[in-house]
Amino acid sequence: MIRKWLAVFAGISGIALYNWWILVPFRPGVLISPNELFSDLEVTGHPFAVAMQRADFAAGVLILMAFLLVGSSKRRADFREWVAMLVFAVAGAAGGLFPETCTNGISAACRSLEWGFRLPGSHYIHIVAGIVEFGSITLALVFAYKRTHGSDTLSARIYHMLGKGAFAAYLLLAIAYLFNVMGSVIEPVFFLGFSIIVVLQLFERMKISDS
Repeated sequence: MIRKWLAVFAGISGIALYNWWILVPFRPGVLISPNELFSDLEVTGHPFAVAMQRADFAAGVLILMAFLLVGSSKRRADFREWVAMLVFAVAGAAGGLFPETCTNGISAACRSLEWGFRLPGSHYIHIVAGIVEFGSITLALVFAYKRTHGSDTLSARIYHMLGKGAFAAYLLLAIAYLFNVMGSVIEPVFFLGFSIIVVLQLFERMKISDS
């Protein structure tokens, strides 16, 4: 029982830190353009960049701890989801540990250096970590969607709603990244969706979400 409630504490704390972006609109001047990506705000030298980096790292560690505490088994139908969530947490922590070195969301010069592979390795580690982060939790959602197909539980309904909205959301995200527009508007949709998945995955394992 203690282990489960430690998992709850770690999970909630991790989600709170993962969503540090919610505070950005309350600090005028931090976000200078709606086209800016939130990873741009973590470039060293920007206001609160170090705090944001540490929040991402701590969020990943706490979420990883939460899922390790609840555990899983290969015999469980949701084992693959659990593994995907572990990868998500590790990738999130890596993204905070290795921030980008320039603002590729709003700087053409940065994008040119990035595409020419002329930036420090930490910049590309951050990019790869972000891809793994998004990919792993999306995979967890796909597994959960299939596992709960035909079920009428609350978690199943939420998984199905998120699954149906994922295609459109990723299309918008692709537009934001390819054309460098409205990144700070589209990214929060994913952060909120990912947070919901983390909560569902944790509470499902503790038999709370559908009780």
